[in-house]
Amino acid sequence: MKRIKHALYYIAYTLAYGFWYLMSLLPLRVLYVLSDLLCLLMARVMKYRHKVIWKNLTESFPEKSEQELKQIERGFYHYFCDYIVETIKLMTMSREQLMQRMTFTGLEELNKVLADGQSVAVYLGHYGNWEWITAMPHWITGQALCCQLYHPLENEYFDRLFKYVRERQGALCISMNESLRKILQLGREGKPLVVGYISDQSPLWWNIHHWVDFLHHDTPVFTGAERIVKHTRQAFVYGDVTRVSRGHYNCEMKVISRNTSQMNDFEITDIYFQMLEETIRRQPECYLWSHNRWKRTREGFNYYCYVDENGKVMMRKNVGQNNDTTE
Repeated sequence: MKRIKHALYYIAYTLAYGFWYLMSLLPLRVLYVLSDLLCLLMARVMKYRHKVIWKNLTESFPEKSEQELKQIERGFYHYFCDYIVETIKLMTMSREQLMQRMTFTGLEELNKVLADGQSVAVYLGHYGNWEWITAMPHWITGQALCCQLYHPLENEYFDRLFKYVRERQGALCISMNESLRKILQLGREGKPLVVGYISDQSPLWWNIHHWVDFLHHDTPVFTGAERIVKHTRQAFVYGDVTRVSRGHYNCEMKVISRNTSQMNDFEITDIYFQMLEETIRRQPECYLWSHNRWKRTREGFNYYCYVDENGKVMMRKNVGQNNDTTE
């Protein structure tokens, strides 16, 4: 049975790879026509995750009128469909084409940090085209190694496919499960690292150790990235992304601190979410509003979990099985 399952997965992987490759050969101007058609389908016909998007927008921007929120929602659908076709294009984009469309500024101070031999943590959000950030190796000093943390897909074949696309430009994918060990191992090889952390997802119940005020929400956040950054003494950098025009993005590298080990607990995380909110408010349509970011509340946390005497988050045994621990 396992062999049959793996054979089916391999067939699906081969078909997906072939389709993705052929689609990526199309010029972006053609892919953007497909994006416009997909936008009509998702926004008008399917109403893709409309309830989640609308709830997120209304709660995040209570000061905006209904007309303004509808305009942001329309802009989100257009942006999101562009993100899909831009990610498809990434499979065969040349270095020159990607560098023309994904630019980086504020590199002088960043390269100085790397020249001093210090590794760098670049905090990003699910904003703009975060997949195109893999162009970073083309913009920084060649003495550094670029890495990105990611959650492996359950299907090993599709995980291999996405890793291939993400690593084409020279950035190494590191599984979240082995992040600290791998970063320490790479650090011992002598090259400074540039590690990308996308840390705005919703953590599982037992991974909640800190809450922030983010877009008018009491928000549980990941703190594992901060622990890695402090342990390895990486410099803290925020990647401030702007969508300049259709198919063109800029990421301004803002060096926040080089002495992260001296920063207070959760200070890095707090600053990151403050800066991410400023980025989102500047161009709100370019954030991933379709993600159910605020599905876990403090009330739910207090119901499902407790903190033991060692500060470890534990699941309560008497609350039933249907407690949303798998997403």
